[in-house]
Amino acid sequence: MSDRIVLITGGSKGIGLAAARAFQAEGCRVHVCARADPGGLPDGLVFHRCDVGDKESVGAMFAAVGSRLDVLVNNAGVSGVNPLDAEDGDEIWDEILRVNLTGTYLCSKAALPLMPDGGGRIVNVSSSLGLHGSPDQSAYCAAKHGVIGFTRSLALSLAPRGITVNAVCPSWVDTDMAARRWREIGMTREDAAADTPSGRIATPEDVAAAILFLASPGARHINGQVIPVDGGESA
Repeated sequence: MSDRIVLITGGSKGIGLAAARAFQAEGCRVHVCARADPGGLPDGLVFHRCDVGDKESVGAMFAAVGSRLDVLVNNAGVSGVNPLDAEDGDEIWDEILRVNLTGTYLCSKAALPLMPDGGGRIVNVSSSLGLHGSPDQSAYCAAKHGVIGFTRSLALSLAPRGITVNAVCPSWVDTDMAARRWREIGMTREDAAADTPSGRIATPEDVAAAILFLASPGARHINGQVIPVDGGESA
């Protein structure tokens, strides 16, 4: 994979940053984006400030990436609680769908003219909540289910070009987003680990390894698939 050009959205922390480091270790040239520059990113990563749910912002980022892109990892996402009886539920719904689902669509659309036939890869980061529901996270579940539907549709559309599109579905991952969720529902990291058949939660590197494989030459005949990274939760 040496010298392949990779763009990872939401690449400044968590799963995205772990994936950026994994691609770097393979000799790839890696671009990452986030809405704010966190500082302190590993040497060699090219940072772009971008709101993936904004068409103009996405266009500016892809113009800066250049004329070629081999791998797109749609990882940027936000979560939130939006029970339907909450007064502010509409705003939360709009923002979660805008970033998680529309952002995946906009970045994929912008990437396609830059991707080579016979080798381009798109990997979308969905969630275990793209496979089942959660009573107080209707927007997040809807968005992540939507990412899976989009993945399957785009995979069929791009198959004649030899571009693959797949998704990973992590369950609990040791990230800031998970920690916020645990606080919301009165859960601990230990509780989450105990609920996982493997007895532990995923690290960002666990998810990054699955993303890296799906982007590799060895995965060239895997297309339109949804890969849980959940320690056996969905078995």
